[in-house]
Amino acid sequence: MRLTSLTWAPPFYFLYYAAAAALVPFLVLYYQEIGLTGSQIGFLAGLFPLISWISAPAWGALADRTGRRRLLLAVMIGGAIGWALALPALQTFVWLVPAVALFSFFFAPIMPVVDSTTMHLLGPRKESYGRIRLWGAVGWGIAAPIVGQLTESGGLRWLFWAFAGLLGLCLPLIWSIPPTQHSSTSLRRELRRFWKDPRWPAFLTATFCGGVVLSVIGNFLFIFLDGLGADRRTLGFMLTAATLSELPVLFLSDRMLGRWSARQLIGAALFLYAVRGVALSALSTPTPALFLQLLHGPTFSLMWFAGVSYADAIAPAGFAATAQGLFSGILLGIGSAAGAIVGGVIYEHFGLVTLFRFAALISLIGLGLLLVGRHNER
Repeated sequence: MRLTSLTWAPPFYFLYYAAAAALVPFLVLYYQEIGLTGSQIGFLAGLFPLISWISAPAWGALADRTGRRRLLLAVMIGGAIGWALALPALQTFVWLVPAVALFSFFFAPIMPVVDSTTMHLLGPRKESYGRIRLWGAVGWGIAAPIVGQLTESGGLRWLFWAFAGLLGLCLPLIWSIPPTQHSSTSLRRELRRFWKDPRWPAFLTATFCGGVVLSVIGNFLFIFLDGLGADRRTLGFMLTAATLSELPVLFLSDRMLGRWSARQLIGAALFLYAVRGVALSALSTPTPALFLQLLHGPTFSLMWFAGVSYADAIAPAGFAATAQGLFSGILLGIGSAAGAIVGGVIYEHFGLVTLFRFAALISLIGLGLLLVGRHNER
């Protein structure tokens, strides 16, 4: 690993995910507090990833074509901070829709561009990515309970200021990123290579299913636990428990990739997502959810580092950021949008127990399609 070229990476991951933990999981509670309906909450929760599906690959392709990653990251960070601070001033659904869309446009592509840059700088030591990404889990775990306590005493509006302050600290770090070369190959020709490669359809289909389940749990778990009597301090500790489960998974990621293929790890994550969905649907009190949060690492973190590794491995030369944007755009974009929008409708008409069982079914469908895709590729 080229340590001198990656000194910026651990603190950046730490601060970025601390900022995300300060805002993203609590947004649905803010929407609920200002009086939005279940369908409106689902739409806004789904709008964020839907815009991500478009913006993450687009910004990634721009980074590949221009090589000006530092400047693009500065624009994205500044835009995300500005629109996050605008959200609490907008109390109606009509005004929140364009504001959330613009916030998503700038915030969502940051990590795909950073991930592709990190993988490039790791060179032949790409399996060490998980050790760097681990710092993001630490940032998330530390920030979540602190922000939960802050909102308990000062209200949900503190979320937006905490997010802006933490993400703003990332700005000085990006200027330590070494310059990267831009791609000079034909974009149209390389995009054809993307879609002709038989590995991509099965991979992206499984990624889509994972995104649906991730969105259902991420967007509706807090509402579910709030209904079971959990206070906001407890919700913050729920995020900490989830983060603690990420640490061993990310620390051992290089050994996992040495023993199993990235596709096998993605399949394992989908199976465990099904287990998690069924178990959540059986809860009658919030306390057992602390233990179920320990499945967050073997689901989300496992799927994330395996997906980043697989996308990097099958990406055409010079299009690493585009590939990461595509992976992120499907997982955190269109898949998460579908989970939030459909999940909002199921929540409003059938309840959260049915919603979590629906998520478990989607996980098993994704696992089945991944296995079928592997057979077809052979």
